[in-house]
Amino acid sequence: MADMQTTYIMIKPDGVQRGLVGEIINRFERKGLRMVGLRQLTPSMELAETHYAVHSERPFYSGLIEFITSGPVVAMAWTGVDAISVARNIIGPTNGRDAAPGTIRGDWAMDIGHNIIHGSDGEDTASFELGLWFPDGLCDWVLDAESQIYE
Repeated sequence: MADMQTTYIMIKPDGVQRGLVGEIINRFERKGLRMVGLRQLTPSMELAETHYAVHSERPFYSGLIEFITSGPVVAMAWTGVDAISVARNIIGPTNGRDAAPGTIRGDWAMDIGHNIIHGSDGEDTASFELGLWFPDGLCDWVLDAESQIYE
């Protein structure tokens, strides 16, 4: 089996408010990824600013921080072969209007800012984000069905 990766996924306040948490989790599970971390919280200003620090000089930064701290998010960690690219394919492009039907954003998002979900864009980012949102670590367990998912 190829190398497993773990990626960070966050359902943003708009996804939580719209009642999409269960359906979103279901998509990742049906694909064959294994959930190894899950928590719901309203991000503190400090957590949000640290997470989005790479955008701090961008004109949309203050609005992004205001939005992400406006209500609860669902922070998740998912493991699987090529989990980062697999998750990003499930999520779809940043702008919901450009996302294909069948992706999370293609089915439920109409905007760039309120686009339902965040996913790590690479291994370094995933490592940073997982450490930030899951400081106590992740749940290591075996999904018996993986023998049926991977060759």
